[in-house]
This record gives sequence, C-alpha cells and structure tokens, in this order.
Amino acid sequence: MNYSETLSYLFSRLPMFSRMGEAAYKKDLTNTISLCSFLGDPHKKFPSIHIAGTNGKGSTSHMLASIFQEAGYKTGLYTSPHLTDFRERIKINGECCSQEFVIAFTERMKEQIELIEPSFFEITVAMAFEYFAIEKVDIAIIETGLGGRLDSTNIIQPELSIITNIGMDHMNLLGNSIGAIAAEKAGIIKPDIPVVIGETHPESIPVFLSAAYNSSISFAQEKRYVHDWLFQDQLLQVTIVDKEKNEYHRYLLDLPGFYQTKNLLTVLEACDVLIKEGWKIKEEDIQKGLSNVKKSTGLLGRWDQIHSYPTVVLDVGHNADGIKAILAQLDLCSFNQLHWIMGMVKDKEIDEVLSLLPSTATYYFTKAQIPRALDEKQLQEKANQFGISGDTYPDVNMALNAAMEQADQNDLILVCGSVFLVAEVDRIPFNKN
Repeated sequence: MNYSETLSYLFSRLPMFSRMGEAAYKKDLTNTISLCSFLGDPHKKFPSIHIAGTNGKGSTSHMLASIFQEAGYKTGLYTSPHLTDFRERIKINGECCSQEFVIAFTERMKEQIELIEPSFFEITVAMAFEYFAIEKVDIAIIETGLGGRLDSTNIIQPELSIITNIGMDHMNLLGNSIGAIAAEKAGIIKPDIPVVIGETHPESIPVFLSAAYNSSISFAQEKRYVHDWLFQDQLLQVTIVDKEKNEYHRYLLDLPGFYQTKNLLTVLEACDVLIKEGWKIKEEDIQKGLSNVKKSTGLLGRWDQIHSYPTVVLDVGHNADGIKAILAQLDLCSFNQLHWIMGMVKDKEIDEVLSLLPSTATYYFTKAQIPRALDEKQLQEKANQFGISGDTYPDVNMALNAAMEQADQNDLILVCGSVFLVAEVDRIPFNKN
C-alpha cells in the first residue's frame, strides 16, 4: 500500500471516534496493552509527560514541547485529532513522522488489527509509542484523547502528570458532574509521580487530592498569577508573578488567545516541578519556547488569524467552556461587526453553547464533512430557539466565502464550534471581489 491507501485502510477499517462518536470508544486498556505487548512495550522505552483536561491540553502539550526543544531535548509530541494530515498526531521536534513509517507500521500490524479489532485511536497510540521508541526521544509529551482513566494513552508511567481543567464535556462517556468527570481525568495520576493541576473547581479539588494521596500535587493557580498583559502584533505579552519567590517574569506568547494565560500558569508550574526532578530547563528556554510554539511545533487552530481586512480567525473551541473563552477574547478585540461561522457535532451540549452566543453577530450555519456532524439546518433550527438566525451552507468554505462577501474590512469573521470544521477551512488567502 502507498500512503494514501494506508490511510484509507486505517480510516475505513478502524472505528474512529471523530467520525462515529461513542460507538468507537473502547472503555478499557486491553487492546492498547495487547498492541504494545506485540511491539515489545515501546512505551516503556522513553520518558514521558502525560496531559489530560477538558480544555487546554493541546495548547499546554505544544507549549511544553516547544520549551523542551529549546532546552535541547529530542522531543516527541502525541496529540489528537489532526487538522490537515494524519501525521500531525505524531511529531518529533515539530516534524511529522514519515509517510514510510506509517505505511510500514500499518503493514506490520495488519494481522493484529484483524485479530483484535482495535479502534483508530488505539492503533495510533501504539504507532506513536513505537515511533518515539525507535527514534529514541529524550522525552515525549503525550496528550490524552478524552477522559484519562480508560484513555488508551494511560499505560505510560510518566515523569509528570498534568490536568489542565475540568469542564462539562463528553458527559455521555465521563459523567454528568464536575466531580465525576474529574475522577475520570484523575485516572492518569500515578503513585509517587508528581501531578500539576491547572484550573480548579470546588468539586474537583477533593477528587484530585484523594487521587494524589501518595503523590506530590501542585495547584498552578496557587503558585503564580497574571499581573498584567497586552496584545502586540498578534502576540500576547504576559507578566506573571511567582507568589513564593515574589518575582516578576514577562513572557511573549505566539498563541495570542487571552485564554492561554491560564495554560501559561500550568506550563510554568510544570516546568518548575520538572526542574526539581532534574530536567535541565533554563528560564531562557521557557522564554524562547513560549514565543515560538507555532514555529517549533506547528500548532494550529488556537485563535489562529489567517487573513486581515477583514480579520478571519479560526478557533477549535467547541464546548461551553471553550465558547466562554472565545467570548472573553472577543471582548478584547476591536471590530465593527462579528460574522460567526458555526458548525457542531451531534454529541455536544449544543443548547448550552447556543445559549451563550451573542444575538448581535451575523451567523452562518454549516457542518464538517463527517457522519458525526450536526446537519446545518438542524443547527439553524436549534439556534432559532435562542433568538439567533442566519443562513445555512453545506460546507465551511461556502460559508466563509459568503461571510467574506458580506464583511467590511474592519469586521471580524470567526470560524469555530468543531475541530473538524476548522480542519476543513481552505487556508489559501481569500480575495474579496
């Protein structure tokens, strides 16, 4: 098989959560353990950092990877889902794994795939672990898919566990309360392995303390706070105060979303813990790593401006907490009219998201080209119940073209609601006729 044929085999043969939803979710680690056992347990051959959370785990993973790269470490990075190329999931020092590796791995694992019928996520986790082991990475940053306790990545014994935050998402799989979801995320906490918690909630704190009864635990927001910030040429300048040392540090982030300040606190506390554990990370590495996240890791879709006059921004925010963060960001932006291109998947809390949207925006309802996507006309009907109206478009680029036609040069066009919707945006600069 060539690369295209290999991807077709993986996408068609394996249950894929991004396409199917709950039906593709395997609620135990049996298949991952079996796959990795067949491969000689590659996950035991490199150090790792494990990151879970409802929101922010992708940005946090990429920030840490960029910092480790600046510190001179050969750094693996496993994240999901991908936006444009499957190989985005598996990177070393910002470079995607090769097509040849994906082909060879799939050929090697075909018999196992047919035998145990793993999910798409399970086979990609095993693929990442094998790649990092073969390439002898110094450290690998491993992002969970969803949850934590039963996530396929949860067979690793990391150097550090990180939980960014807890929000109401994937309740059909993780539970209907903050406490229940926190318990699933806390499943990545291991005995005697330090854990950093980003944002907290009164219901999540006792859950984390209980799970970490024999591990050192740090709450990032107790250690540092944001003193001030400003936007500068699509960069975010943040001054952080270290409470214990009473020190001020200024950081320049190339991820301009204001919500990144929360992730920044988590990353800084993680670095502090890792330094105490013996990792050689200097303040200069942290500074450079944070200012070069996009360049070093290829991160996309986080308040990602792809066009000016009018401004076009892509953001993968897709649940209530993600939309609240976007709304906070919009309050900090200057524009005449907001054009909101919206598409969601069926298994999200759609009504809760719609209840948050501003009635003053111009809306364009659309969908991603996956079976899990909510039909744009159904989304329109649901939005109407919240006093929100707009036209429908069968795909995101038709919606974006329509918005470009209607928008003035000082308007803002926002595309969000689904990672998969953002992935389908044609990034070629738009020319308004």
